Amino acid sequence: MARRKDAGERISEAEHAVMEVLWDKNPISAAEVCDQVCAQREWSIPTVKTLLSRLVQKEVVGTEPDGRKFLYRPLIARSDYVGGESRRLVNRLFGGRAAPLFAQLAESEALTEDDLAEIEALLREMRK
Repeated sequence: MARRKDAGERISEAEHAVMEVLWDKNPISAAEVCDQVCAQREWSIPTVKTLLSRLVQKEVVGTEPDGRKFLYRPLIARSDYVGGESRRLVNRLFGGRAAPLFAQLAESEALTEDDLAEIEALLREMRK
């Protein structure tokens, strides 16, 4: 399973697409990653291999040999990545405060009634 670690370097949007595949199923080969993303993104197997190589260099993906190919697995949990990106967003755009983020979402009508109910339930749970 993925170890808990923060991504040292930022993950690009393209790398994130590869990570989503790895978080869903692992360990898998580059060809299997390509099966999941190449058609919809108009990528080739060399593109996927380049992205995997970058993710290995960033130490967020690990490899293991499997005959003449490598299998890839995430070294960072999806929840850790999302948490880190969320903190960076709040820090960069809202001075480290979450309340202005929610205010912005509410003003732009991006929050549904279901979203508001979930947030209220979360706040009640956090206050316990």
